[in-house]
Amino acid sequence: MGEFASNLAVQSPAFQRAYLGSLAPNLVKSGNLEKYYQTLTDFDFLVAKINHPEFGVQPLIEDYDLSKYTQTLNYSKYNSEKVKSLQLIQGALRLSAHVLAVDKRQIASQLHGRLLHQKMPEEIQGLLAKIKQSTATPWLCPLTLSLTPPGGRLLRTLTGHNSWVNAVAVTPNGQQVISASSDNTLKVWNLETGGELFTFTGHSDSVEAVAITPNGQQMISASSDKTLKVWNLATGEELFTFTGHSDSVEAVAITPNGQQMISASSDK
Repeated sequence: MGEFASNLAVQSPAFQRAYLGSLAPNLVKSGNLEKYYQTLTDFDFLVAKINHPEFGVQPLIEDYDLSKYTQTLNYSKYNSEKVKSLQLIQGALRLSAHVLAVDKRQIASQLHGRLLHQKMPEEIQGLLAKIKQSTATPWLCPLTLSLTPPGGRLLRTLTGHNSWVNAVAVTPNGQQVISASSDNTLKVWNLETGGELFTFTGHSDSVEAVAITPNGQQMISASSDKTLKVWNLATGEELFTFTGHSDSVEAVAITPNGQQMISASSDK
């Protein structure tokens, strides 16, 4: 156990909650950037925040967003390199979020497998060394860069469906994405955080397609149960069902004025 973890462990639960929640923002507000960098490259801090019942991986990821504001406080080439290091760690956490949401114990393996590269900055090399020193429980320690590293095209993975995902649509404001699955459901996700907002149930067979109205208020789903359904996107309420096809409905499109929709089916 490192110094951060040891000092935190003797504090009350209320103090731990307040401290973990406010530490990074307060360091940025006060201009104590060096301490901010040290904190977000301290494996003890990462483990403490991700394991706290009121935080977890997404609030930890958001702590790194504060690095965007450090340039206005004290910009220099030195700090620019530090910010780059924080962005790489944040990217690794974001790529690992779907795994850590299920098993937080994998944080050491996930970070090590995504950041283990000889060209990584000094702060990240120090983080990897700290991981090996302070992880007492058994863990899978990759010897080479074995998982998708940050900085590439893949940003985040969304998990939750228990069968094929057949179609997706993004809301006009770009803030949510809707997925249609062979598990007979549709799910709405927060595109920034990767969080599942809610699930639409009502179809009795695989959902093959989804479309969103231009105003972003409703969505239409097409299903192998031979129907299309219209949903209120804000409340999740099923508004009504269209019937008429005699076979699976495979695609749906909405006219630009939002007044008509066109469905395509295996009934020809």
